[in-house]
Formats: sequence, C-alpha cells, structure tokens
Amino acid sequence: MVEYQLVARGVGSPLVLEAMGRVAREKFVPKSMQDCAYDDGPLPIGAGQTISQPYIVALMTEALELQGGEKVLDIGTGSGYAAAVLACIASEVFSVERVPELAERATRTLASEGFDNVVVRCGDGTLGWPEHQPFDGIIVAAGAPAVPEALKHQLAVGGCLVIPVGSEHSVQSLLRITRVSESEFRTEDFGAVRFVPLLGEQGWS
Repeated sequence: MVEYQLVARGVGSPLVLEAMGRVAREKFVPKSMQDCAYDDGPLPIGAGQTISQPYIVALMTEALELQGGEKVLDIGTGSGYAAAVLACIASEVFSVERVPELAERATRTLASEGFDNVVVRCGDGTLGWPEHQPFDGIIVAAGAPAVPEALKHQLAVGGCLVIPVGSEHSVQSLLRITRVSESEFRTEDFGAVRFVPLLGEQGWS
C-alpha cells in the first residue's frame, strides 16, 4: 500500500509514510471488510459513513505539514483510522465524531491498538473542541459547504486546517487554510475530492 498507493502518487513525508505503514488498517474496518482493508478506495464502516482511501488519508495528513509533537484536532473520527495515523506523529489528538456508535467503537479500537494519545468525544465537529484550542493542525474528514469559522479560529498561528469544501454534497475541493496571523488566513487548493457531507451547526443541516 505504502509503495504503490502513496509513494507512487507523490506522498513523500517520511513521518506520514512511517505512520501509514505502522497502523494496522484492517483493525479499523468491519470484520467482513478486512480482506479489502488495503484496497485503493474507501470502505463502508456503518452508520452511512466510510473510511477514506489510504491515499486520501496520507495526502491530508501530509498537507498538515506536521513535524512531530503537535496538538491536532480530527473532525469525523469514523473508525478512528485517521486519528491513529495522526497519533503516530502528533503528541495529542483530539477527535470529534457525530455518531455515538462510531465514537464508542473508535475509542475501543484505538485503545486496543495502543493509541493512548487520542481522545474521542461525540459531538458537533463543525464547532471543534474549544476547550483544547489552539491546535497546530485540524483535519476534517467530511465535506463542508464553507470553511467553519469555529475551526479557523481554533488554529494556532502557523497552524493548518485541511478540509474538503464545496457547494454540492458529492464533490468538493480539498483546501488547506493556514493561519498566518491572528486575523489573516491563506488558502490553497489541493484538487477535487469526494466526501460524505459535514453535518452540524456550521456545516450542512
């Protein structure tokens, strides 16, 4: 997976490649899907949600430009796979999942896999996790109609927010928002992606 799906497509961060190689993806998919765990595509994980394809997880993680030891916010925990990848690089990962059953399952899986630097809670991810701000990086695994202001303002100066944004549910642009100063943000477009809609107060209703 790392060689053919990631390196071959341009993912070059040693930290990201090491993390992707370390996390046992089959532990984060339903048992009936474990034979497909390393396929080059998303997989259903229940509750109408999916685990993103490995390349997208790597691309989004690399876009955060983590150096190691950061505090990161993960929106849309799902199965917990992306949080586990982030936990291999960051010192602290705070993850928010809207669906209670997924939040509970991800918590159990992350604990059983030894990721004790991840905290998961159930809630509205569009509002972030204000109690633990500022974050050095924020990653969002669902498509928003616009960049949630709450997430932008929970970034530390110099931190990055990576999020799919688009006016339609099915197609978005993957954006990286960098907080340049207290009041200034820089936006970069990484191209078209497809994610489930980000539901919540500052997302889709």
